[in-house]
Parts: sequence; structure tokens; C-alpha cells
Amino acid sequence: MLVRLGYVSITKTIDEISSFRALNYTNYMKDININNINKIIDKNLDILSHIIDYNIKNNIHFYRITSALIPLATKDDVIFDYITPFIDKYEEIKNKISNSNMRVDMHPNEYAVLNSNRKEVVASAFKILAYHSDIMNILNINNPILILHVGSSAMGKKKSITRFKNNFLKLPSDTKKMIAVENDDKVYDIEDTLSLCEELNIPMVLDYHHYICNKGNIDLKNYLPRIFKTWNTTPKMHFSTPKSNNKKDFRSHNDYINVDNFIEMLNIIKNYTPNIDIMIEAKMKDVALFRLIRELKYKSNYKFIDETTFIVD
Repeated sequence: MLVRLGYVSITKTIDEISSFRALNYTNYMKDININNINKIIDKNLDILSHIIDYNIKNNIHFYRITSALIPLATKDDVIFDYITPFIDKYEEIKNKISNSNMRVDMHPNEYAVLNSNRKEVVASAFKILAYHSDIMNILNINNPILILHVGSSAMGKKKSITRFKNNFLKLPSDTKKMIAVENDDKVYDIEDTLSLCEELNIPMVLDYHHYICNKGNIDLKNYLPRIFKTWNTTPKMHFSTPKSNNKKDFRSHNDYINVDNFIEMLNIIKNYTPNIDIMIEAKMKDVALFRLIRELKYKSNYKFIDETTFIVD
């Protein structure tokens, strides 16, 4: 099995590209000046461009772009063009991603609740997804993926899943093609999520940590063939380590990855797919990724192709 590892949003290694700039909504509305937004967008696109350079030079082939790239982009009362004035910068980033064949995705935040029983929340989810679709489209991402959770469980799981299906079908066709759904750590387990994805013919993102938190009597091996079959390209999954083993912190992400648990997971999935891209969801981002790689080289006999790619026999 060929494995590629990726990380989320920012690098913890290079100080000058370690954080994207934000703009507080309340402060902006006190002094409405589009130049304040434009300056931050300009800076954030520069940071993204440098992160892509960093990824290329370190053979990182899998990366998640932050949802906070464009400040206030999903606010109804803040209207501005975040594409046209910056087209040259988008073009530069697009070419870097394309030429390096880097896999890039996005994960809309917890406010993108497509199955909410509140109309205003669903309307907001549509706007959030439209923004993310805009970014994926302008960057011409190959096989673009926007990762969602099933979301709300108001009025019970059955009705909530029905709301998800109904609202999903109302999305623009190009956005629907980008959606993948991830199992969660409390409500929607692998069985719930997989059945939904199969019915809608969309990919399922396996989150291993969420599976451990919310597994019930589910044996992962019985579901892996179906999960990987939902993908028409290399499947992707998420891996994180609990912050601690106590009940309060178990669902939270650790700074780093437990290498023994990671190897255990690889031994489970290796017989079910020839390729897998694994997003490392750790608070120390790329630092956690490279620490994991060093530990894998010590504790395994995996054949490393480059800095973040290896073969599990």
C-alpha cells in the first residue's frame, strides 16, 4: 500500500508563514473600508503561495487549505470581490499546485451545518460552501473535495439524515461534486455516514480517531471495502491522537501522533486499498508530520519513496 501524508492549514516550521491574517467582523463594521479586507486577502494569498513552496520543497503532496483564507467572505452584509482583484496571485498558486501534482482539499468549519432544522443556518451553510467552491474553482483543483460532517441530530438521526439528503440535492451541481462526508465522534458513526454516502454517490472520509470515539460494535474491517469503493480516485482519510486518555480530553487532538497507534491502523487498512492519502490532524501540523515520519523509520521497515511517501507491505 502506497501512503502519502499531509497536514492542515499552516506550517509550524517557518515563522513568517505560520499564520493567516484575520479581520474581526465587529471592528470592520465600525469602520467599513474595503481596503482593510483587500490588504489581508493580499497578504493571505502570499502566505498560501509560500506554504505551497514549502510543501513542494519538502515533498509534501497532500495539504488542506485553511477556510480562513478570505476574511468575512461568508458574511451577508459584507459584500466584496475576493477573486478578480487578486487573479494574478490565484493564477500563481494554481500553477504551483498543478505543476507539483499536489492534492489539495478544504474542510468548511463547524458552522456549515447542511442538515440544520433552522432555515437561517442552512442558508449560511450554502453560502459557506459557495465560498469554498469559489476557492477550489479559481485554483482549478484536480478532484476537489470539501469535507463535511452529517451535522445536526435535531429531531433524531433519521430525520436529520433526510434533511441532509434534501439540502444536498439543492446545492449547485459543481458544489455537489466536491462534497465528501466524514464520520463524527459523537453521533454519526461509520455505518450512518457510509450509508448516506452510498445513497448520494459521494466519497466517505474515514476519520480513524472519530471511529475510535464512536465505534459501538462496529468492526472497521467489515466496512473498509465499501468505504474505499466510494472513491473514484485515491481514498483519503484522517488520523489524529487523543489529547489524553481521560474522558474529557479524549475527543480533542493531541499536538503529535502516537506512532504505535498509527502503525496499528496501517496494519488494519493495508489489505483493503493499494493507495491512501492520510491527513494528519495534529496541533503541531507539519512538525507532527515529520516527527511521525522519523518514528516510522525507526519502528518499521516501510520503504520510503520521499520525505512523506512510503510503502507498507
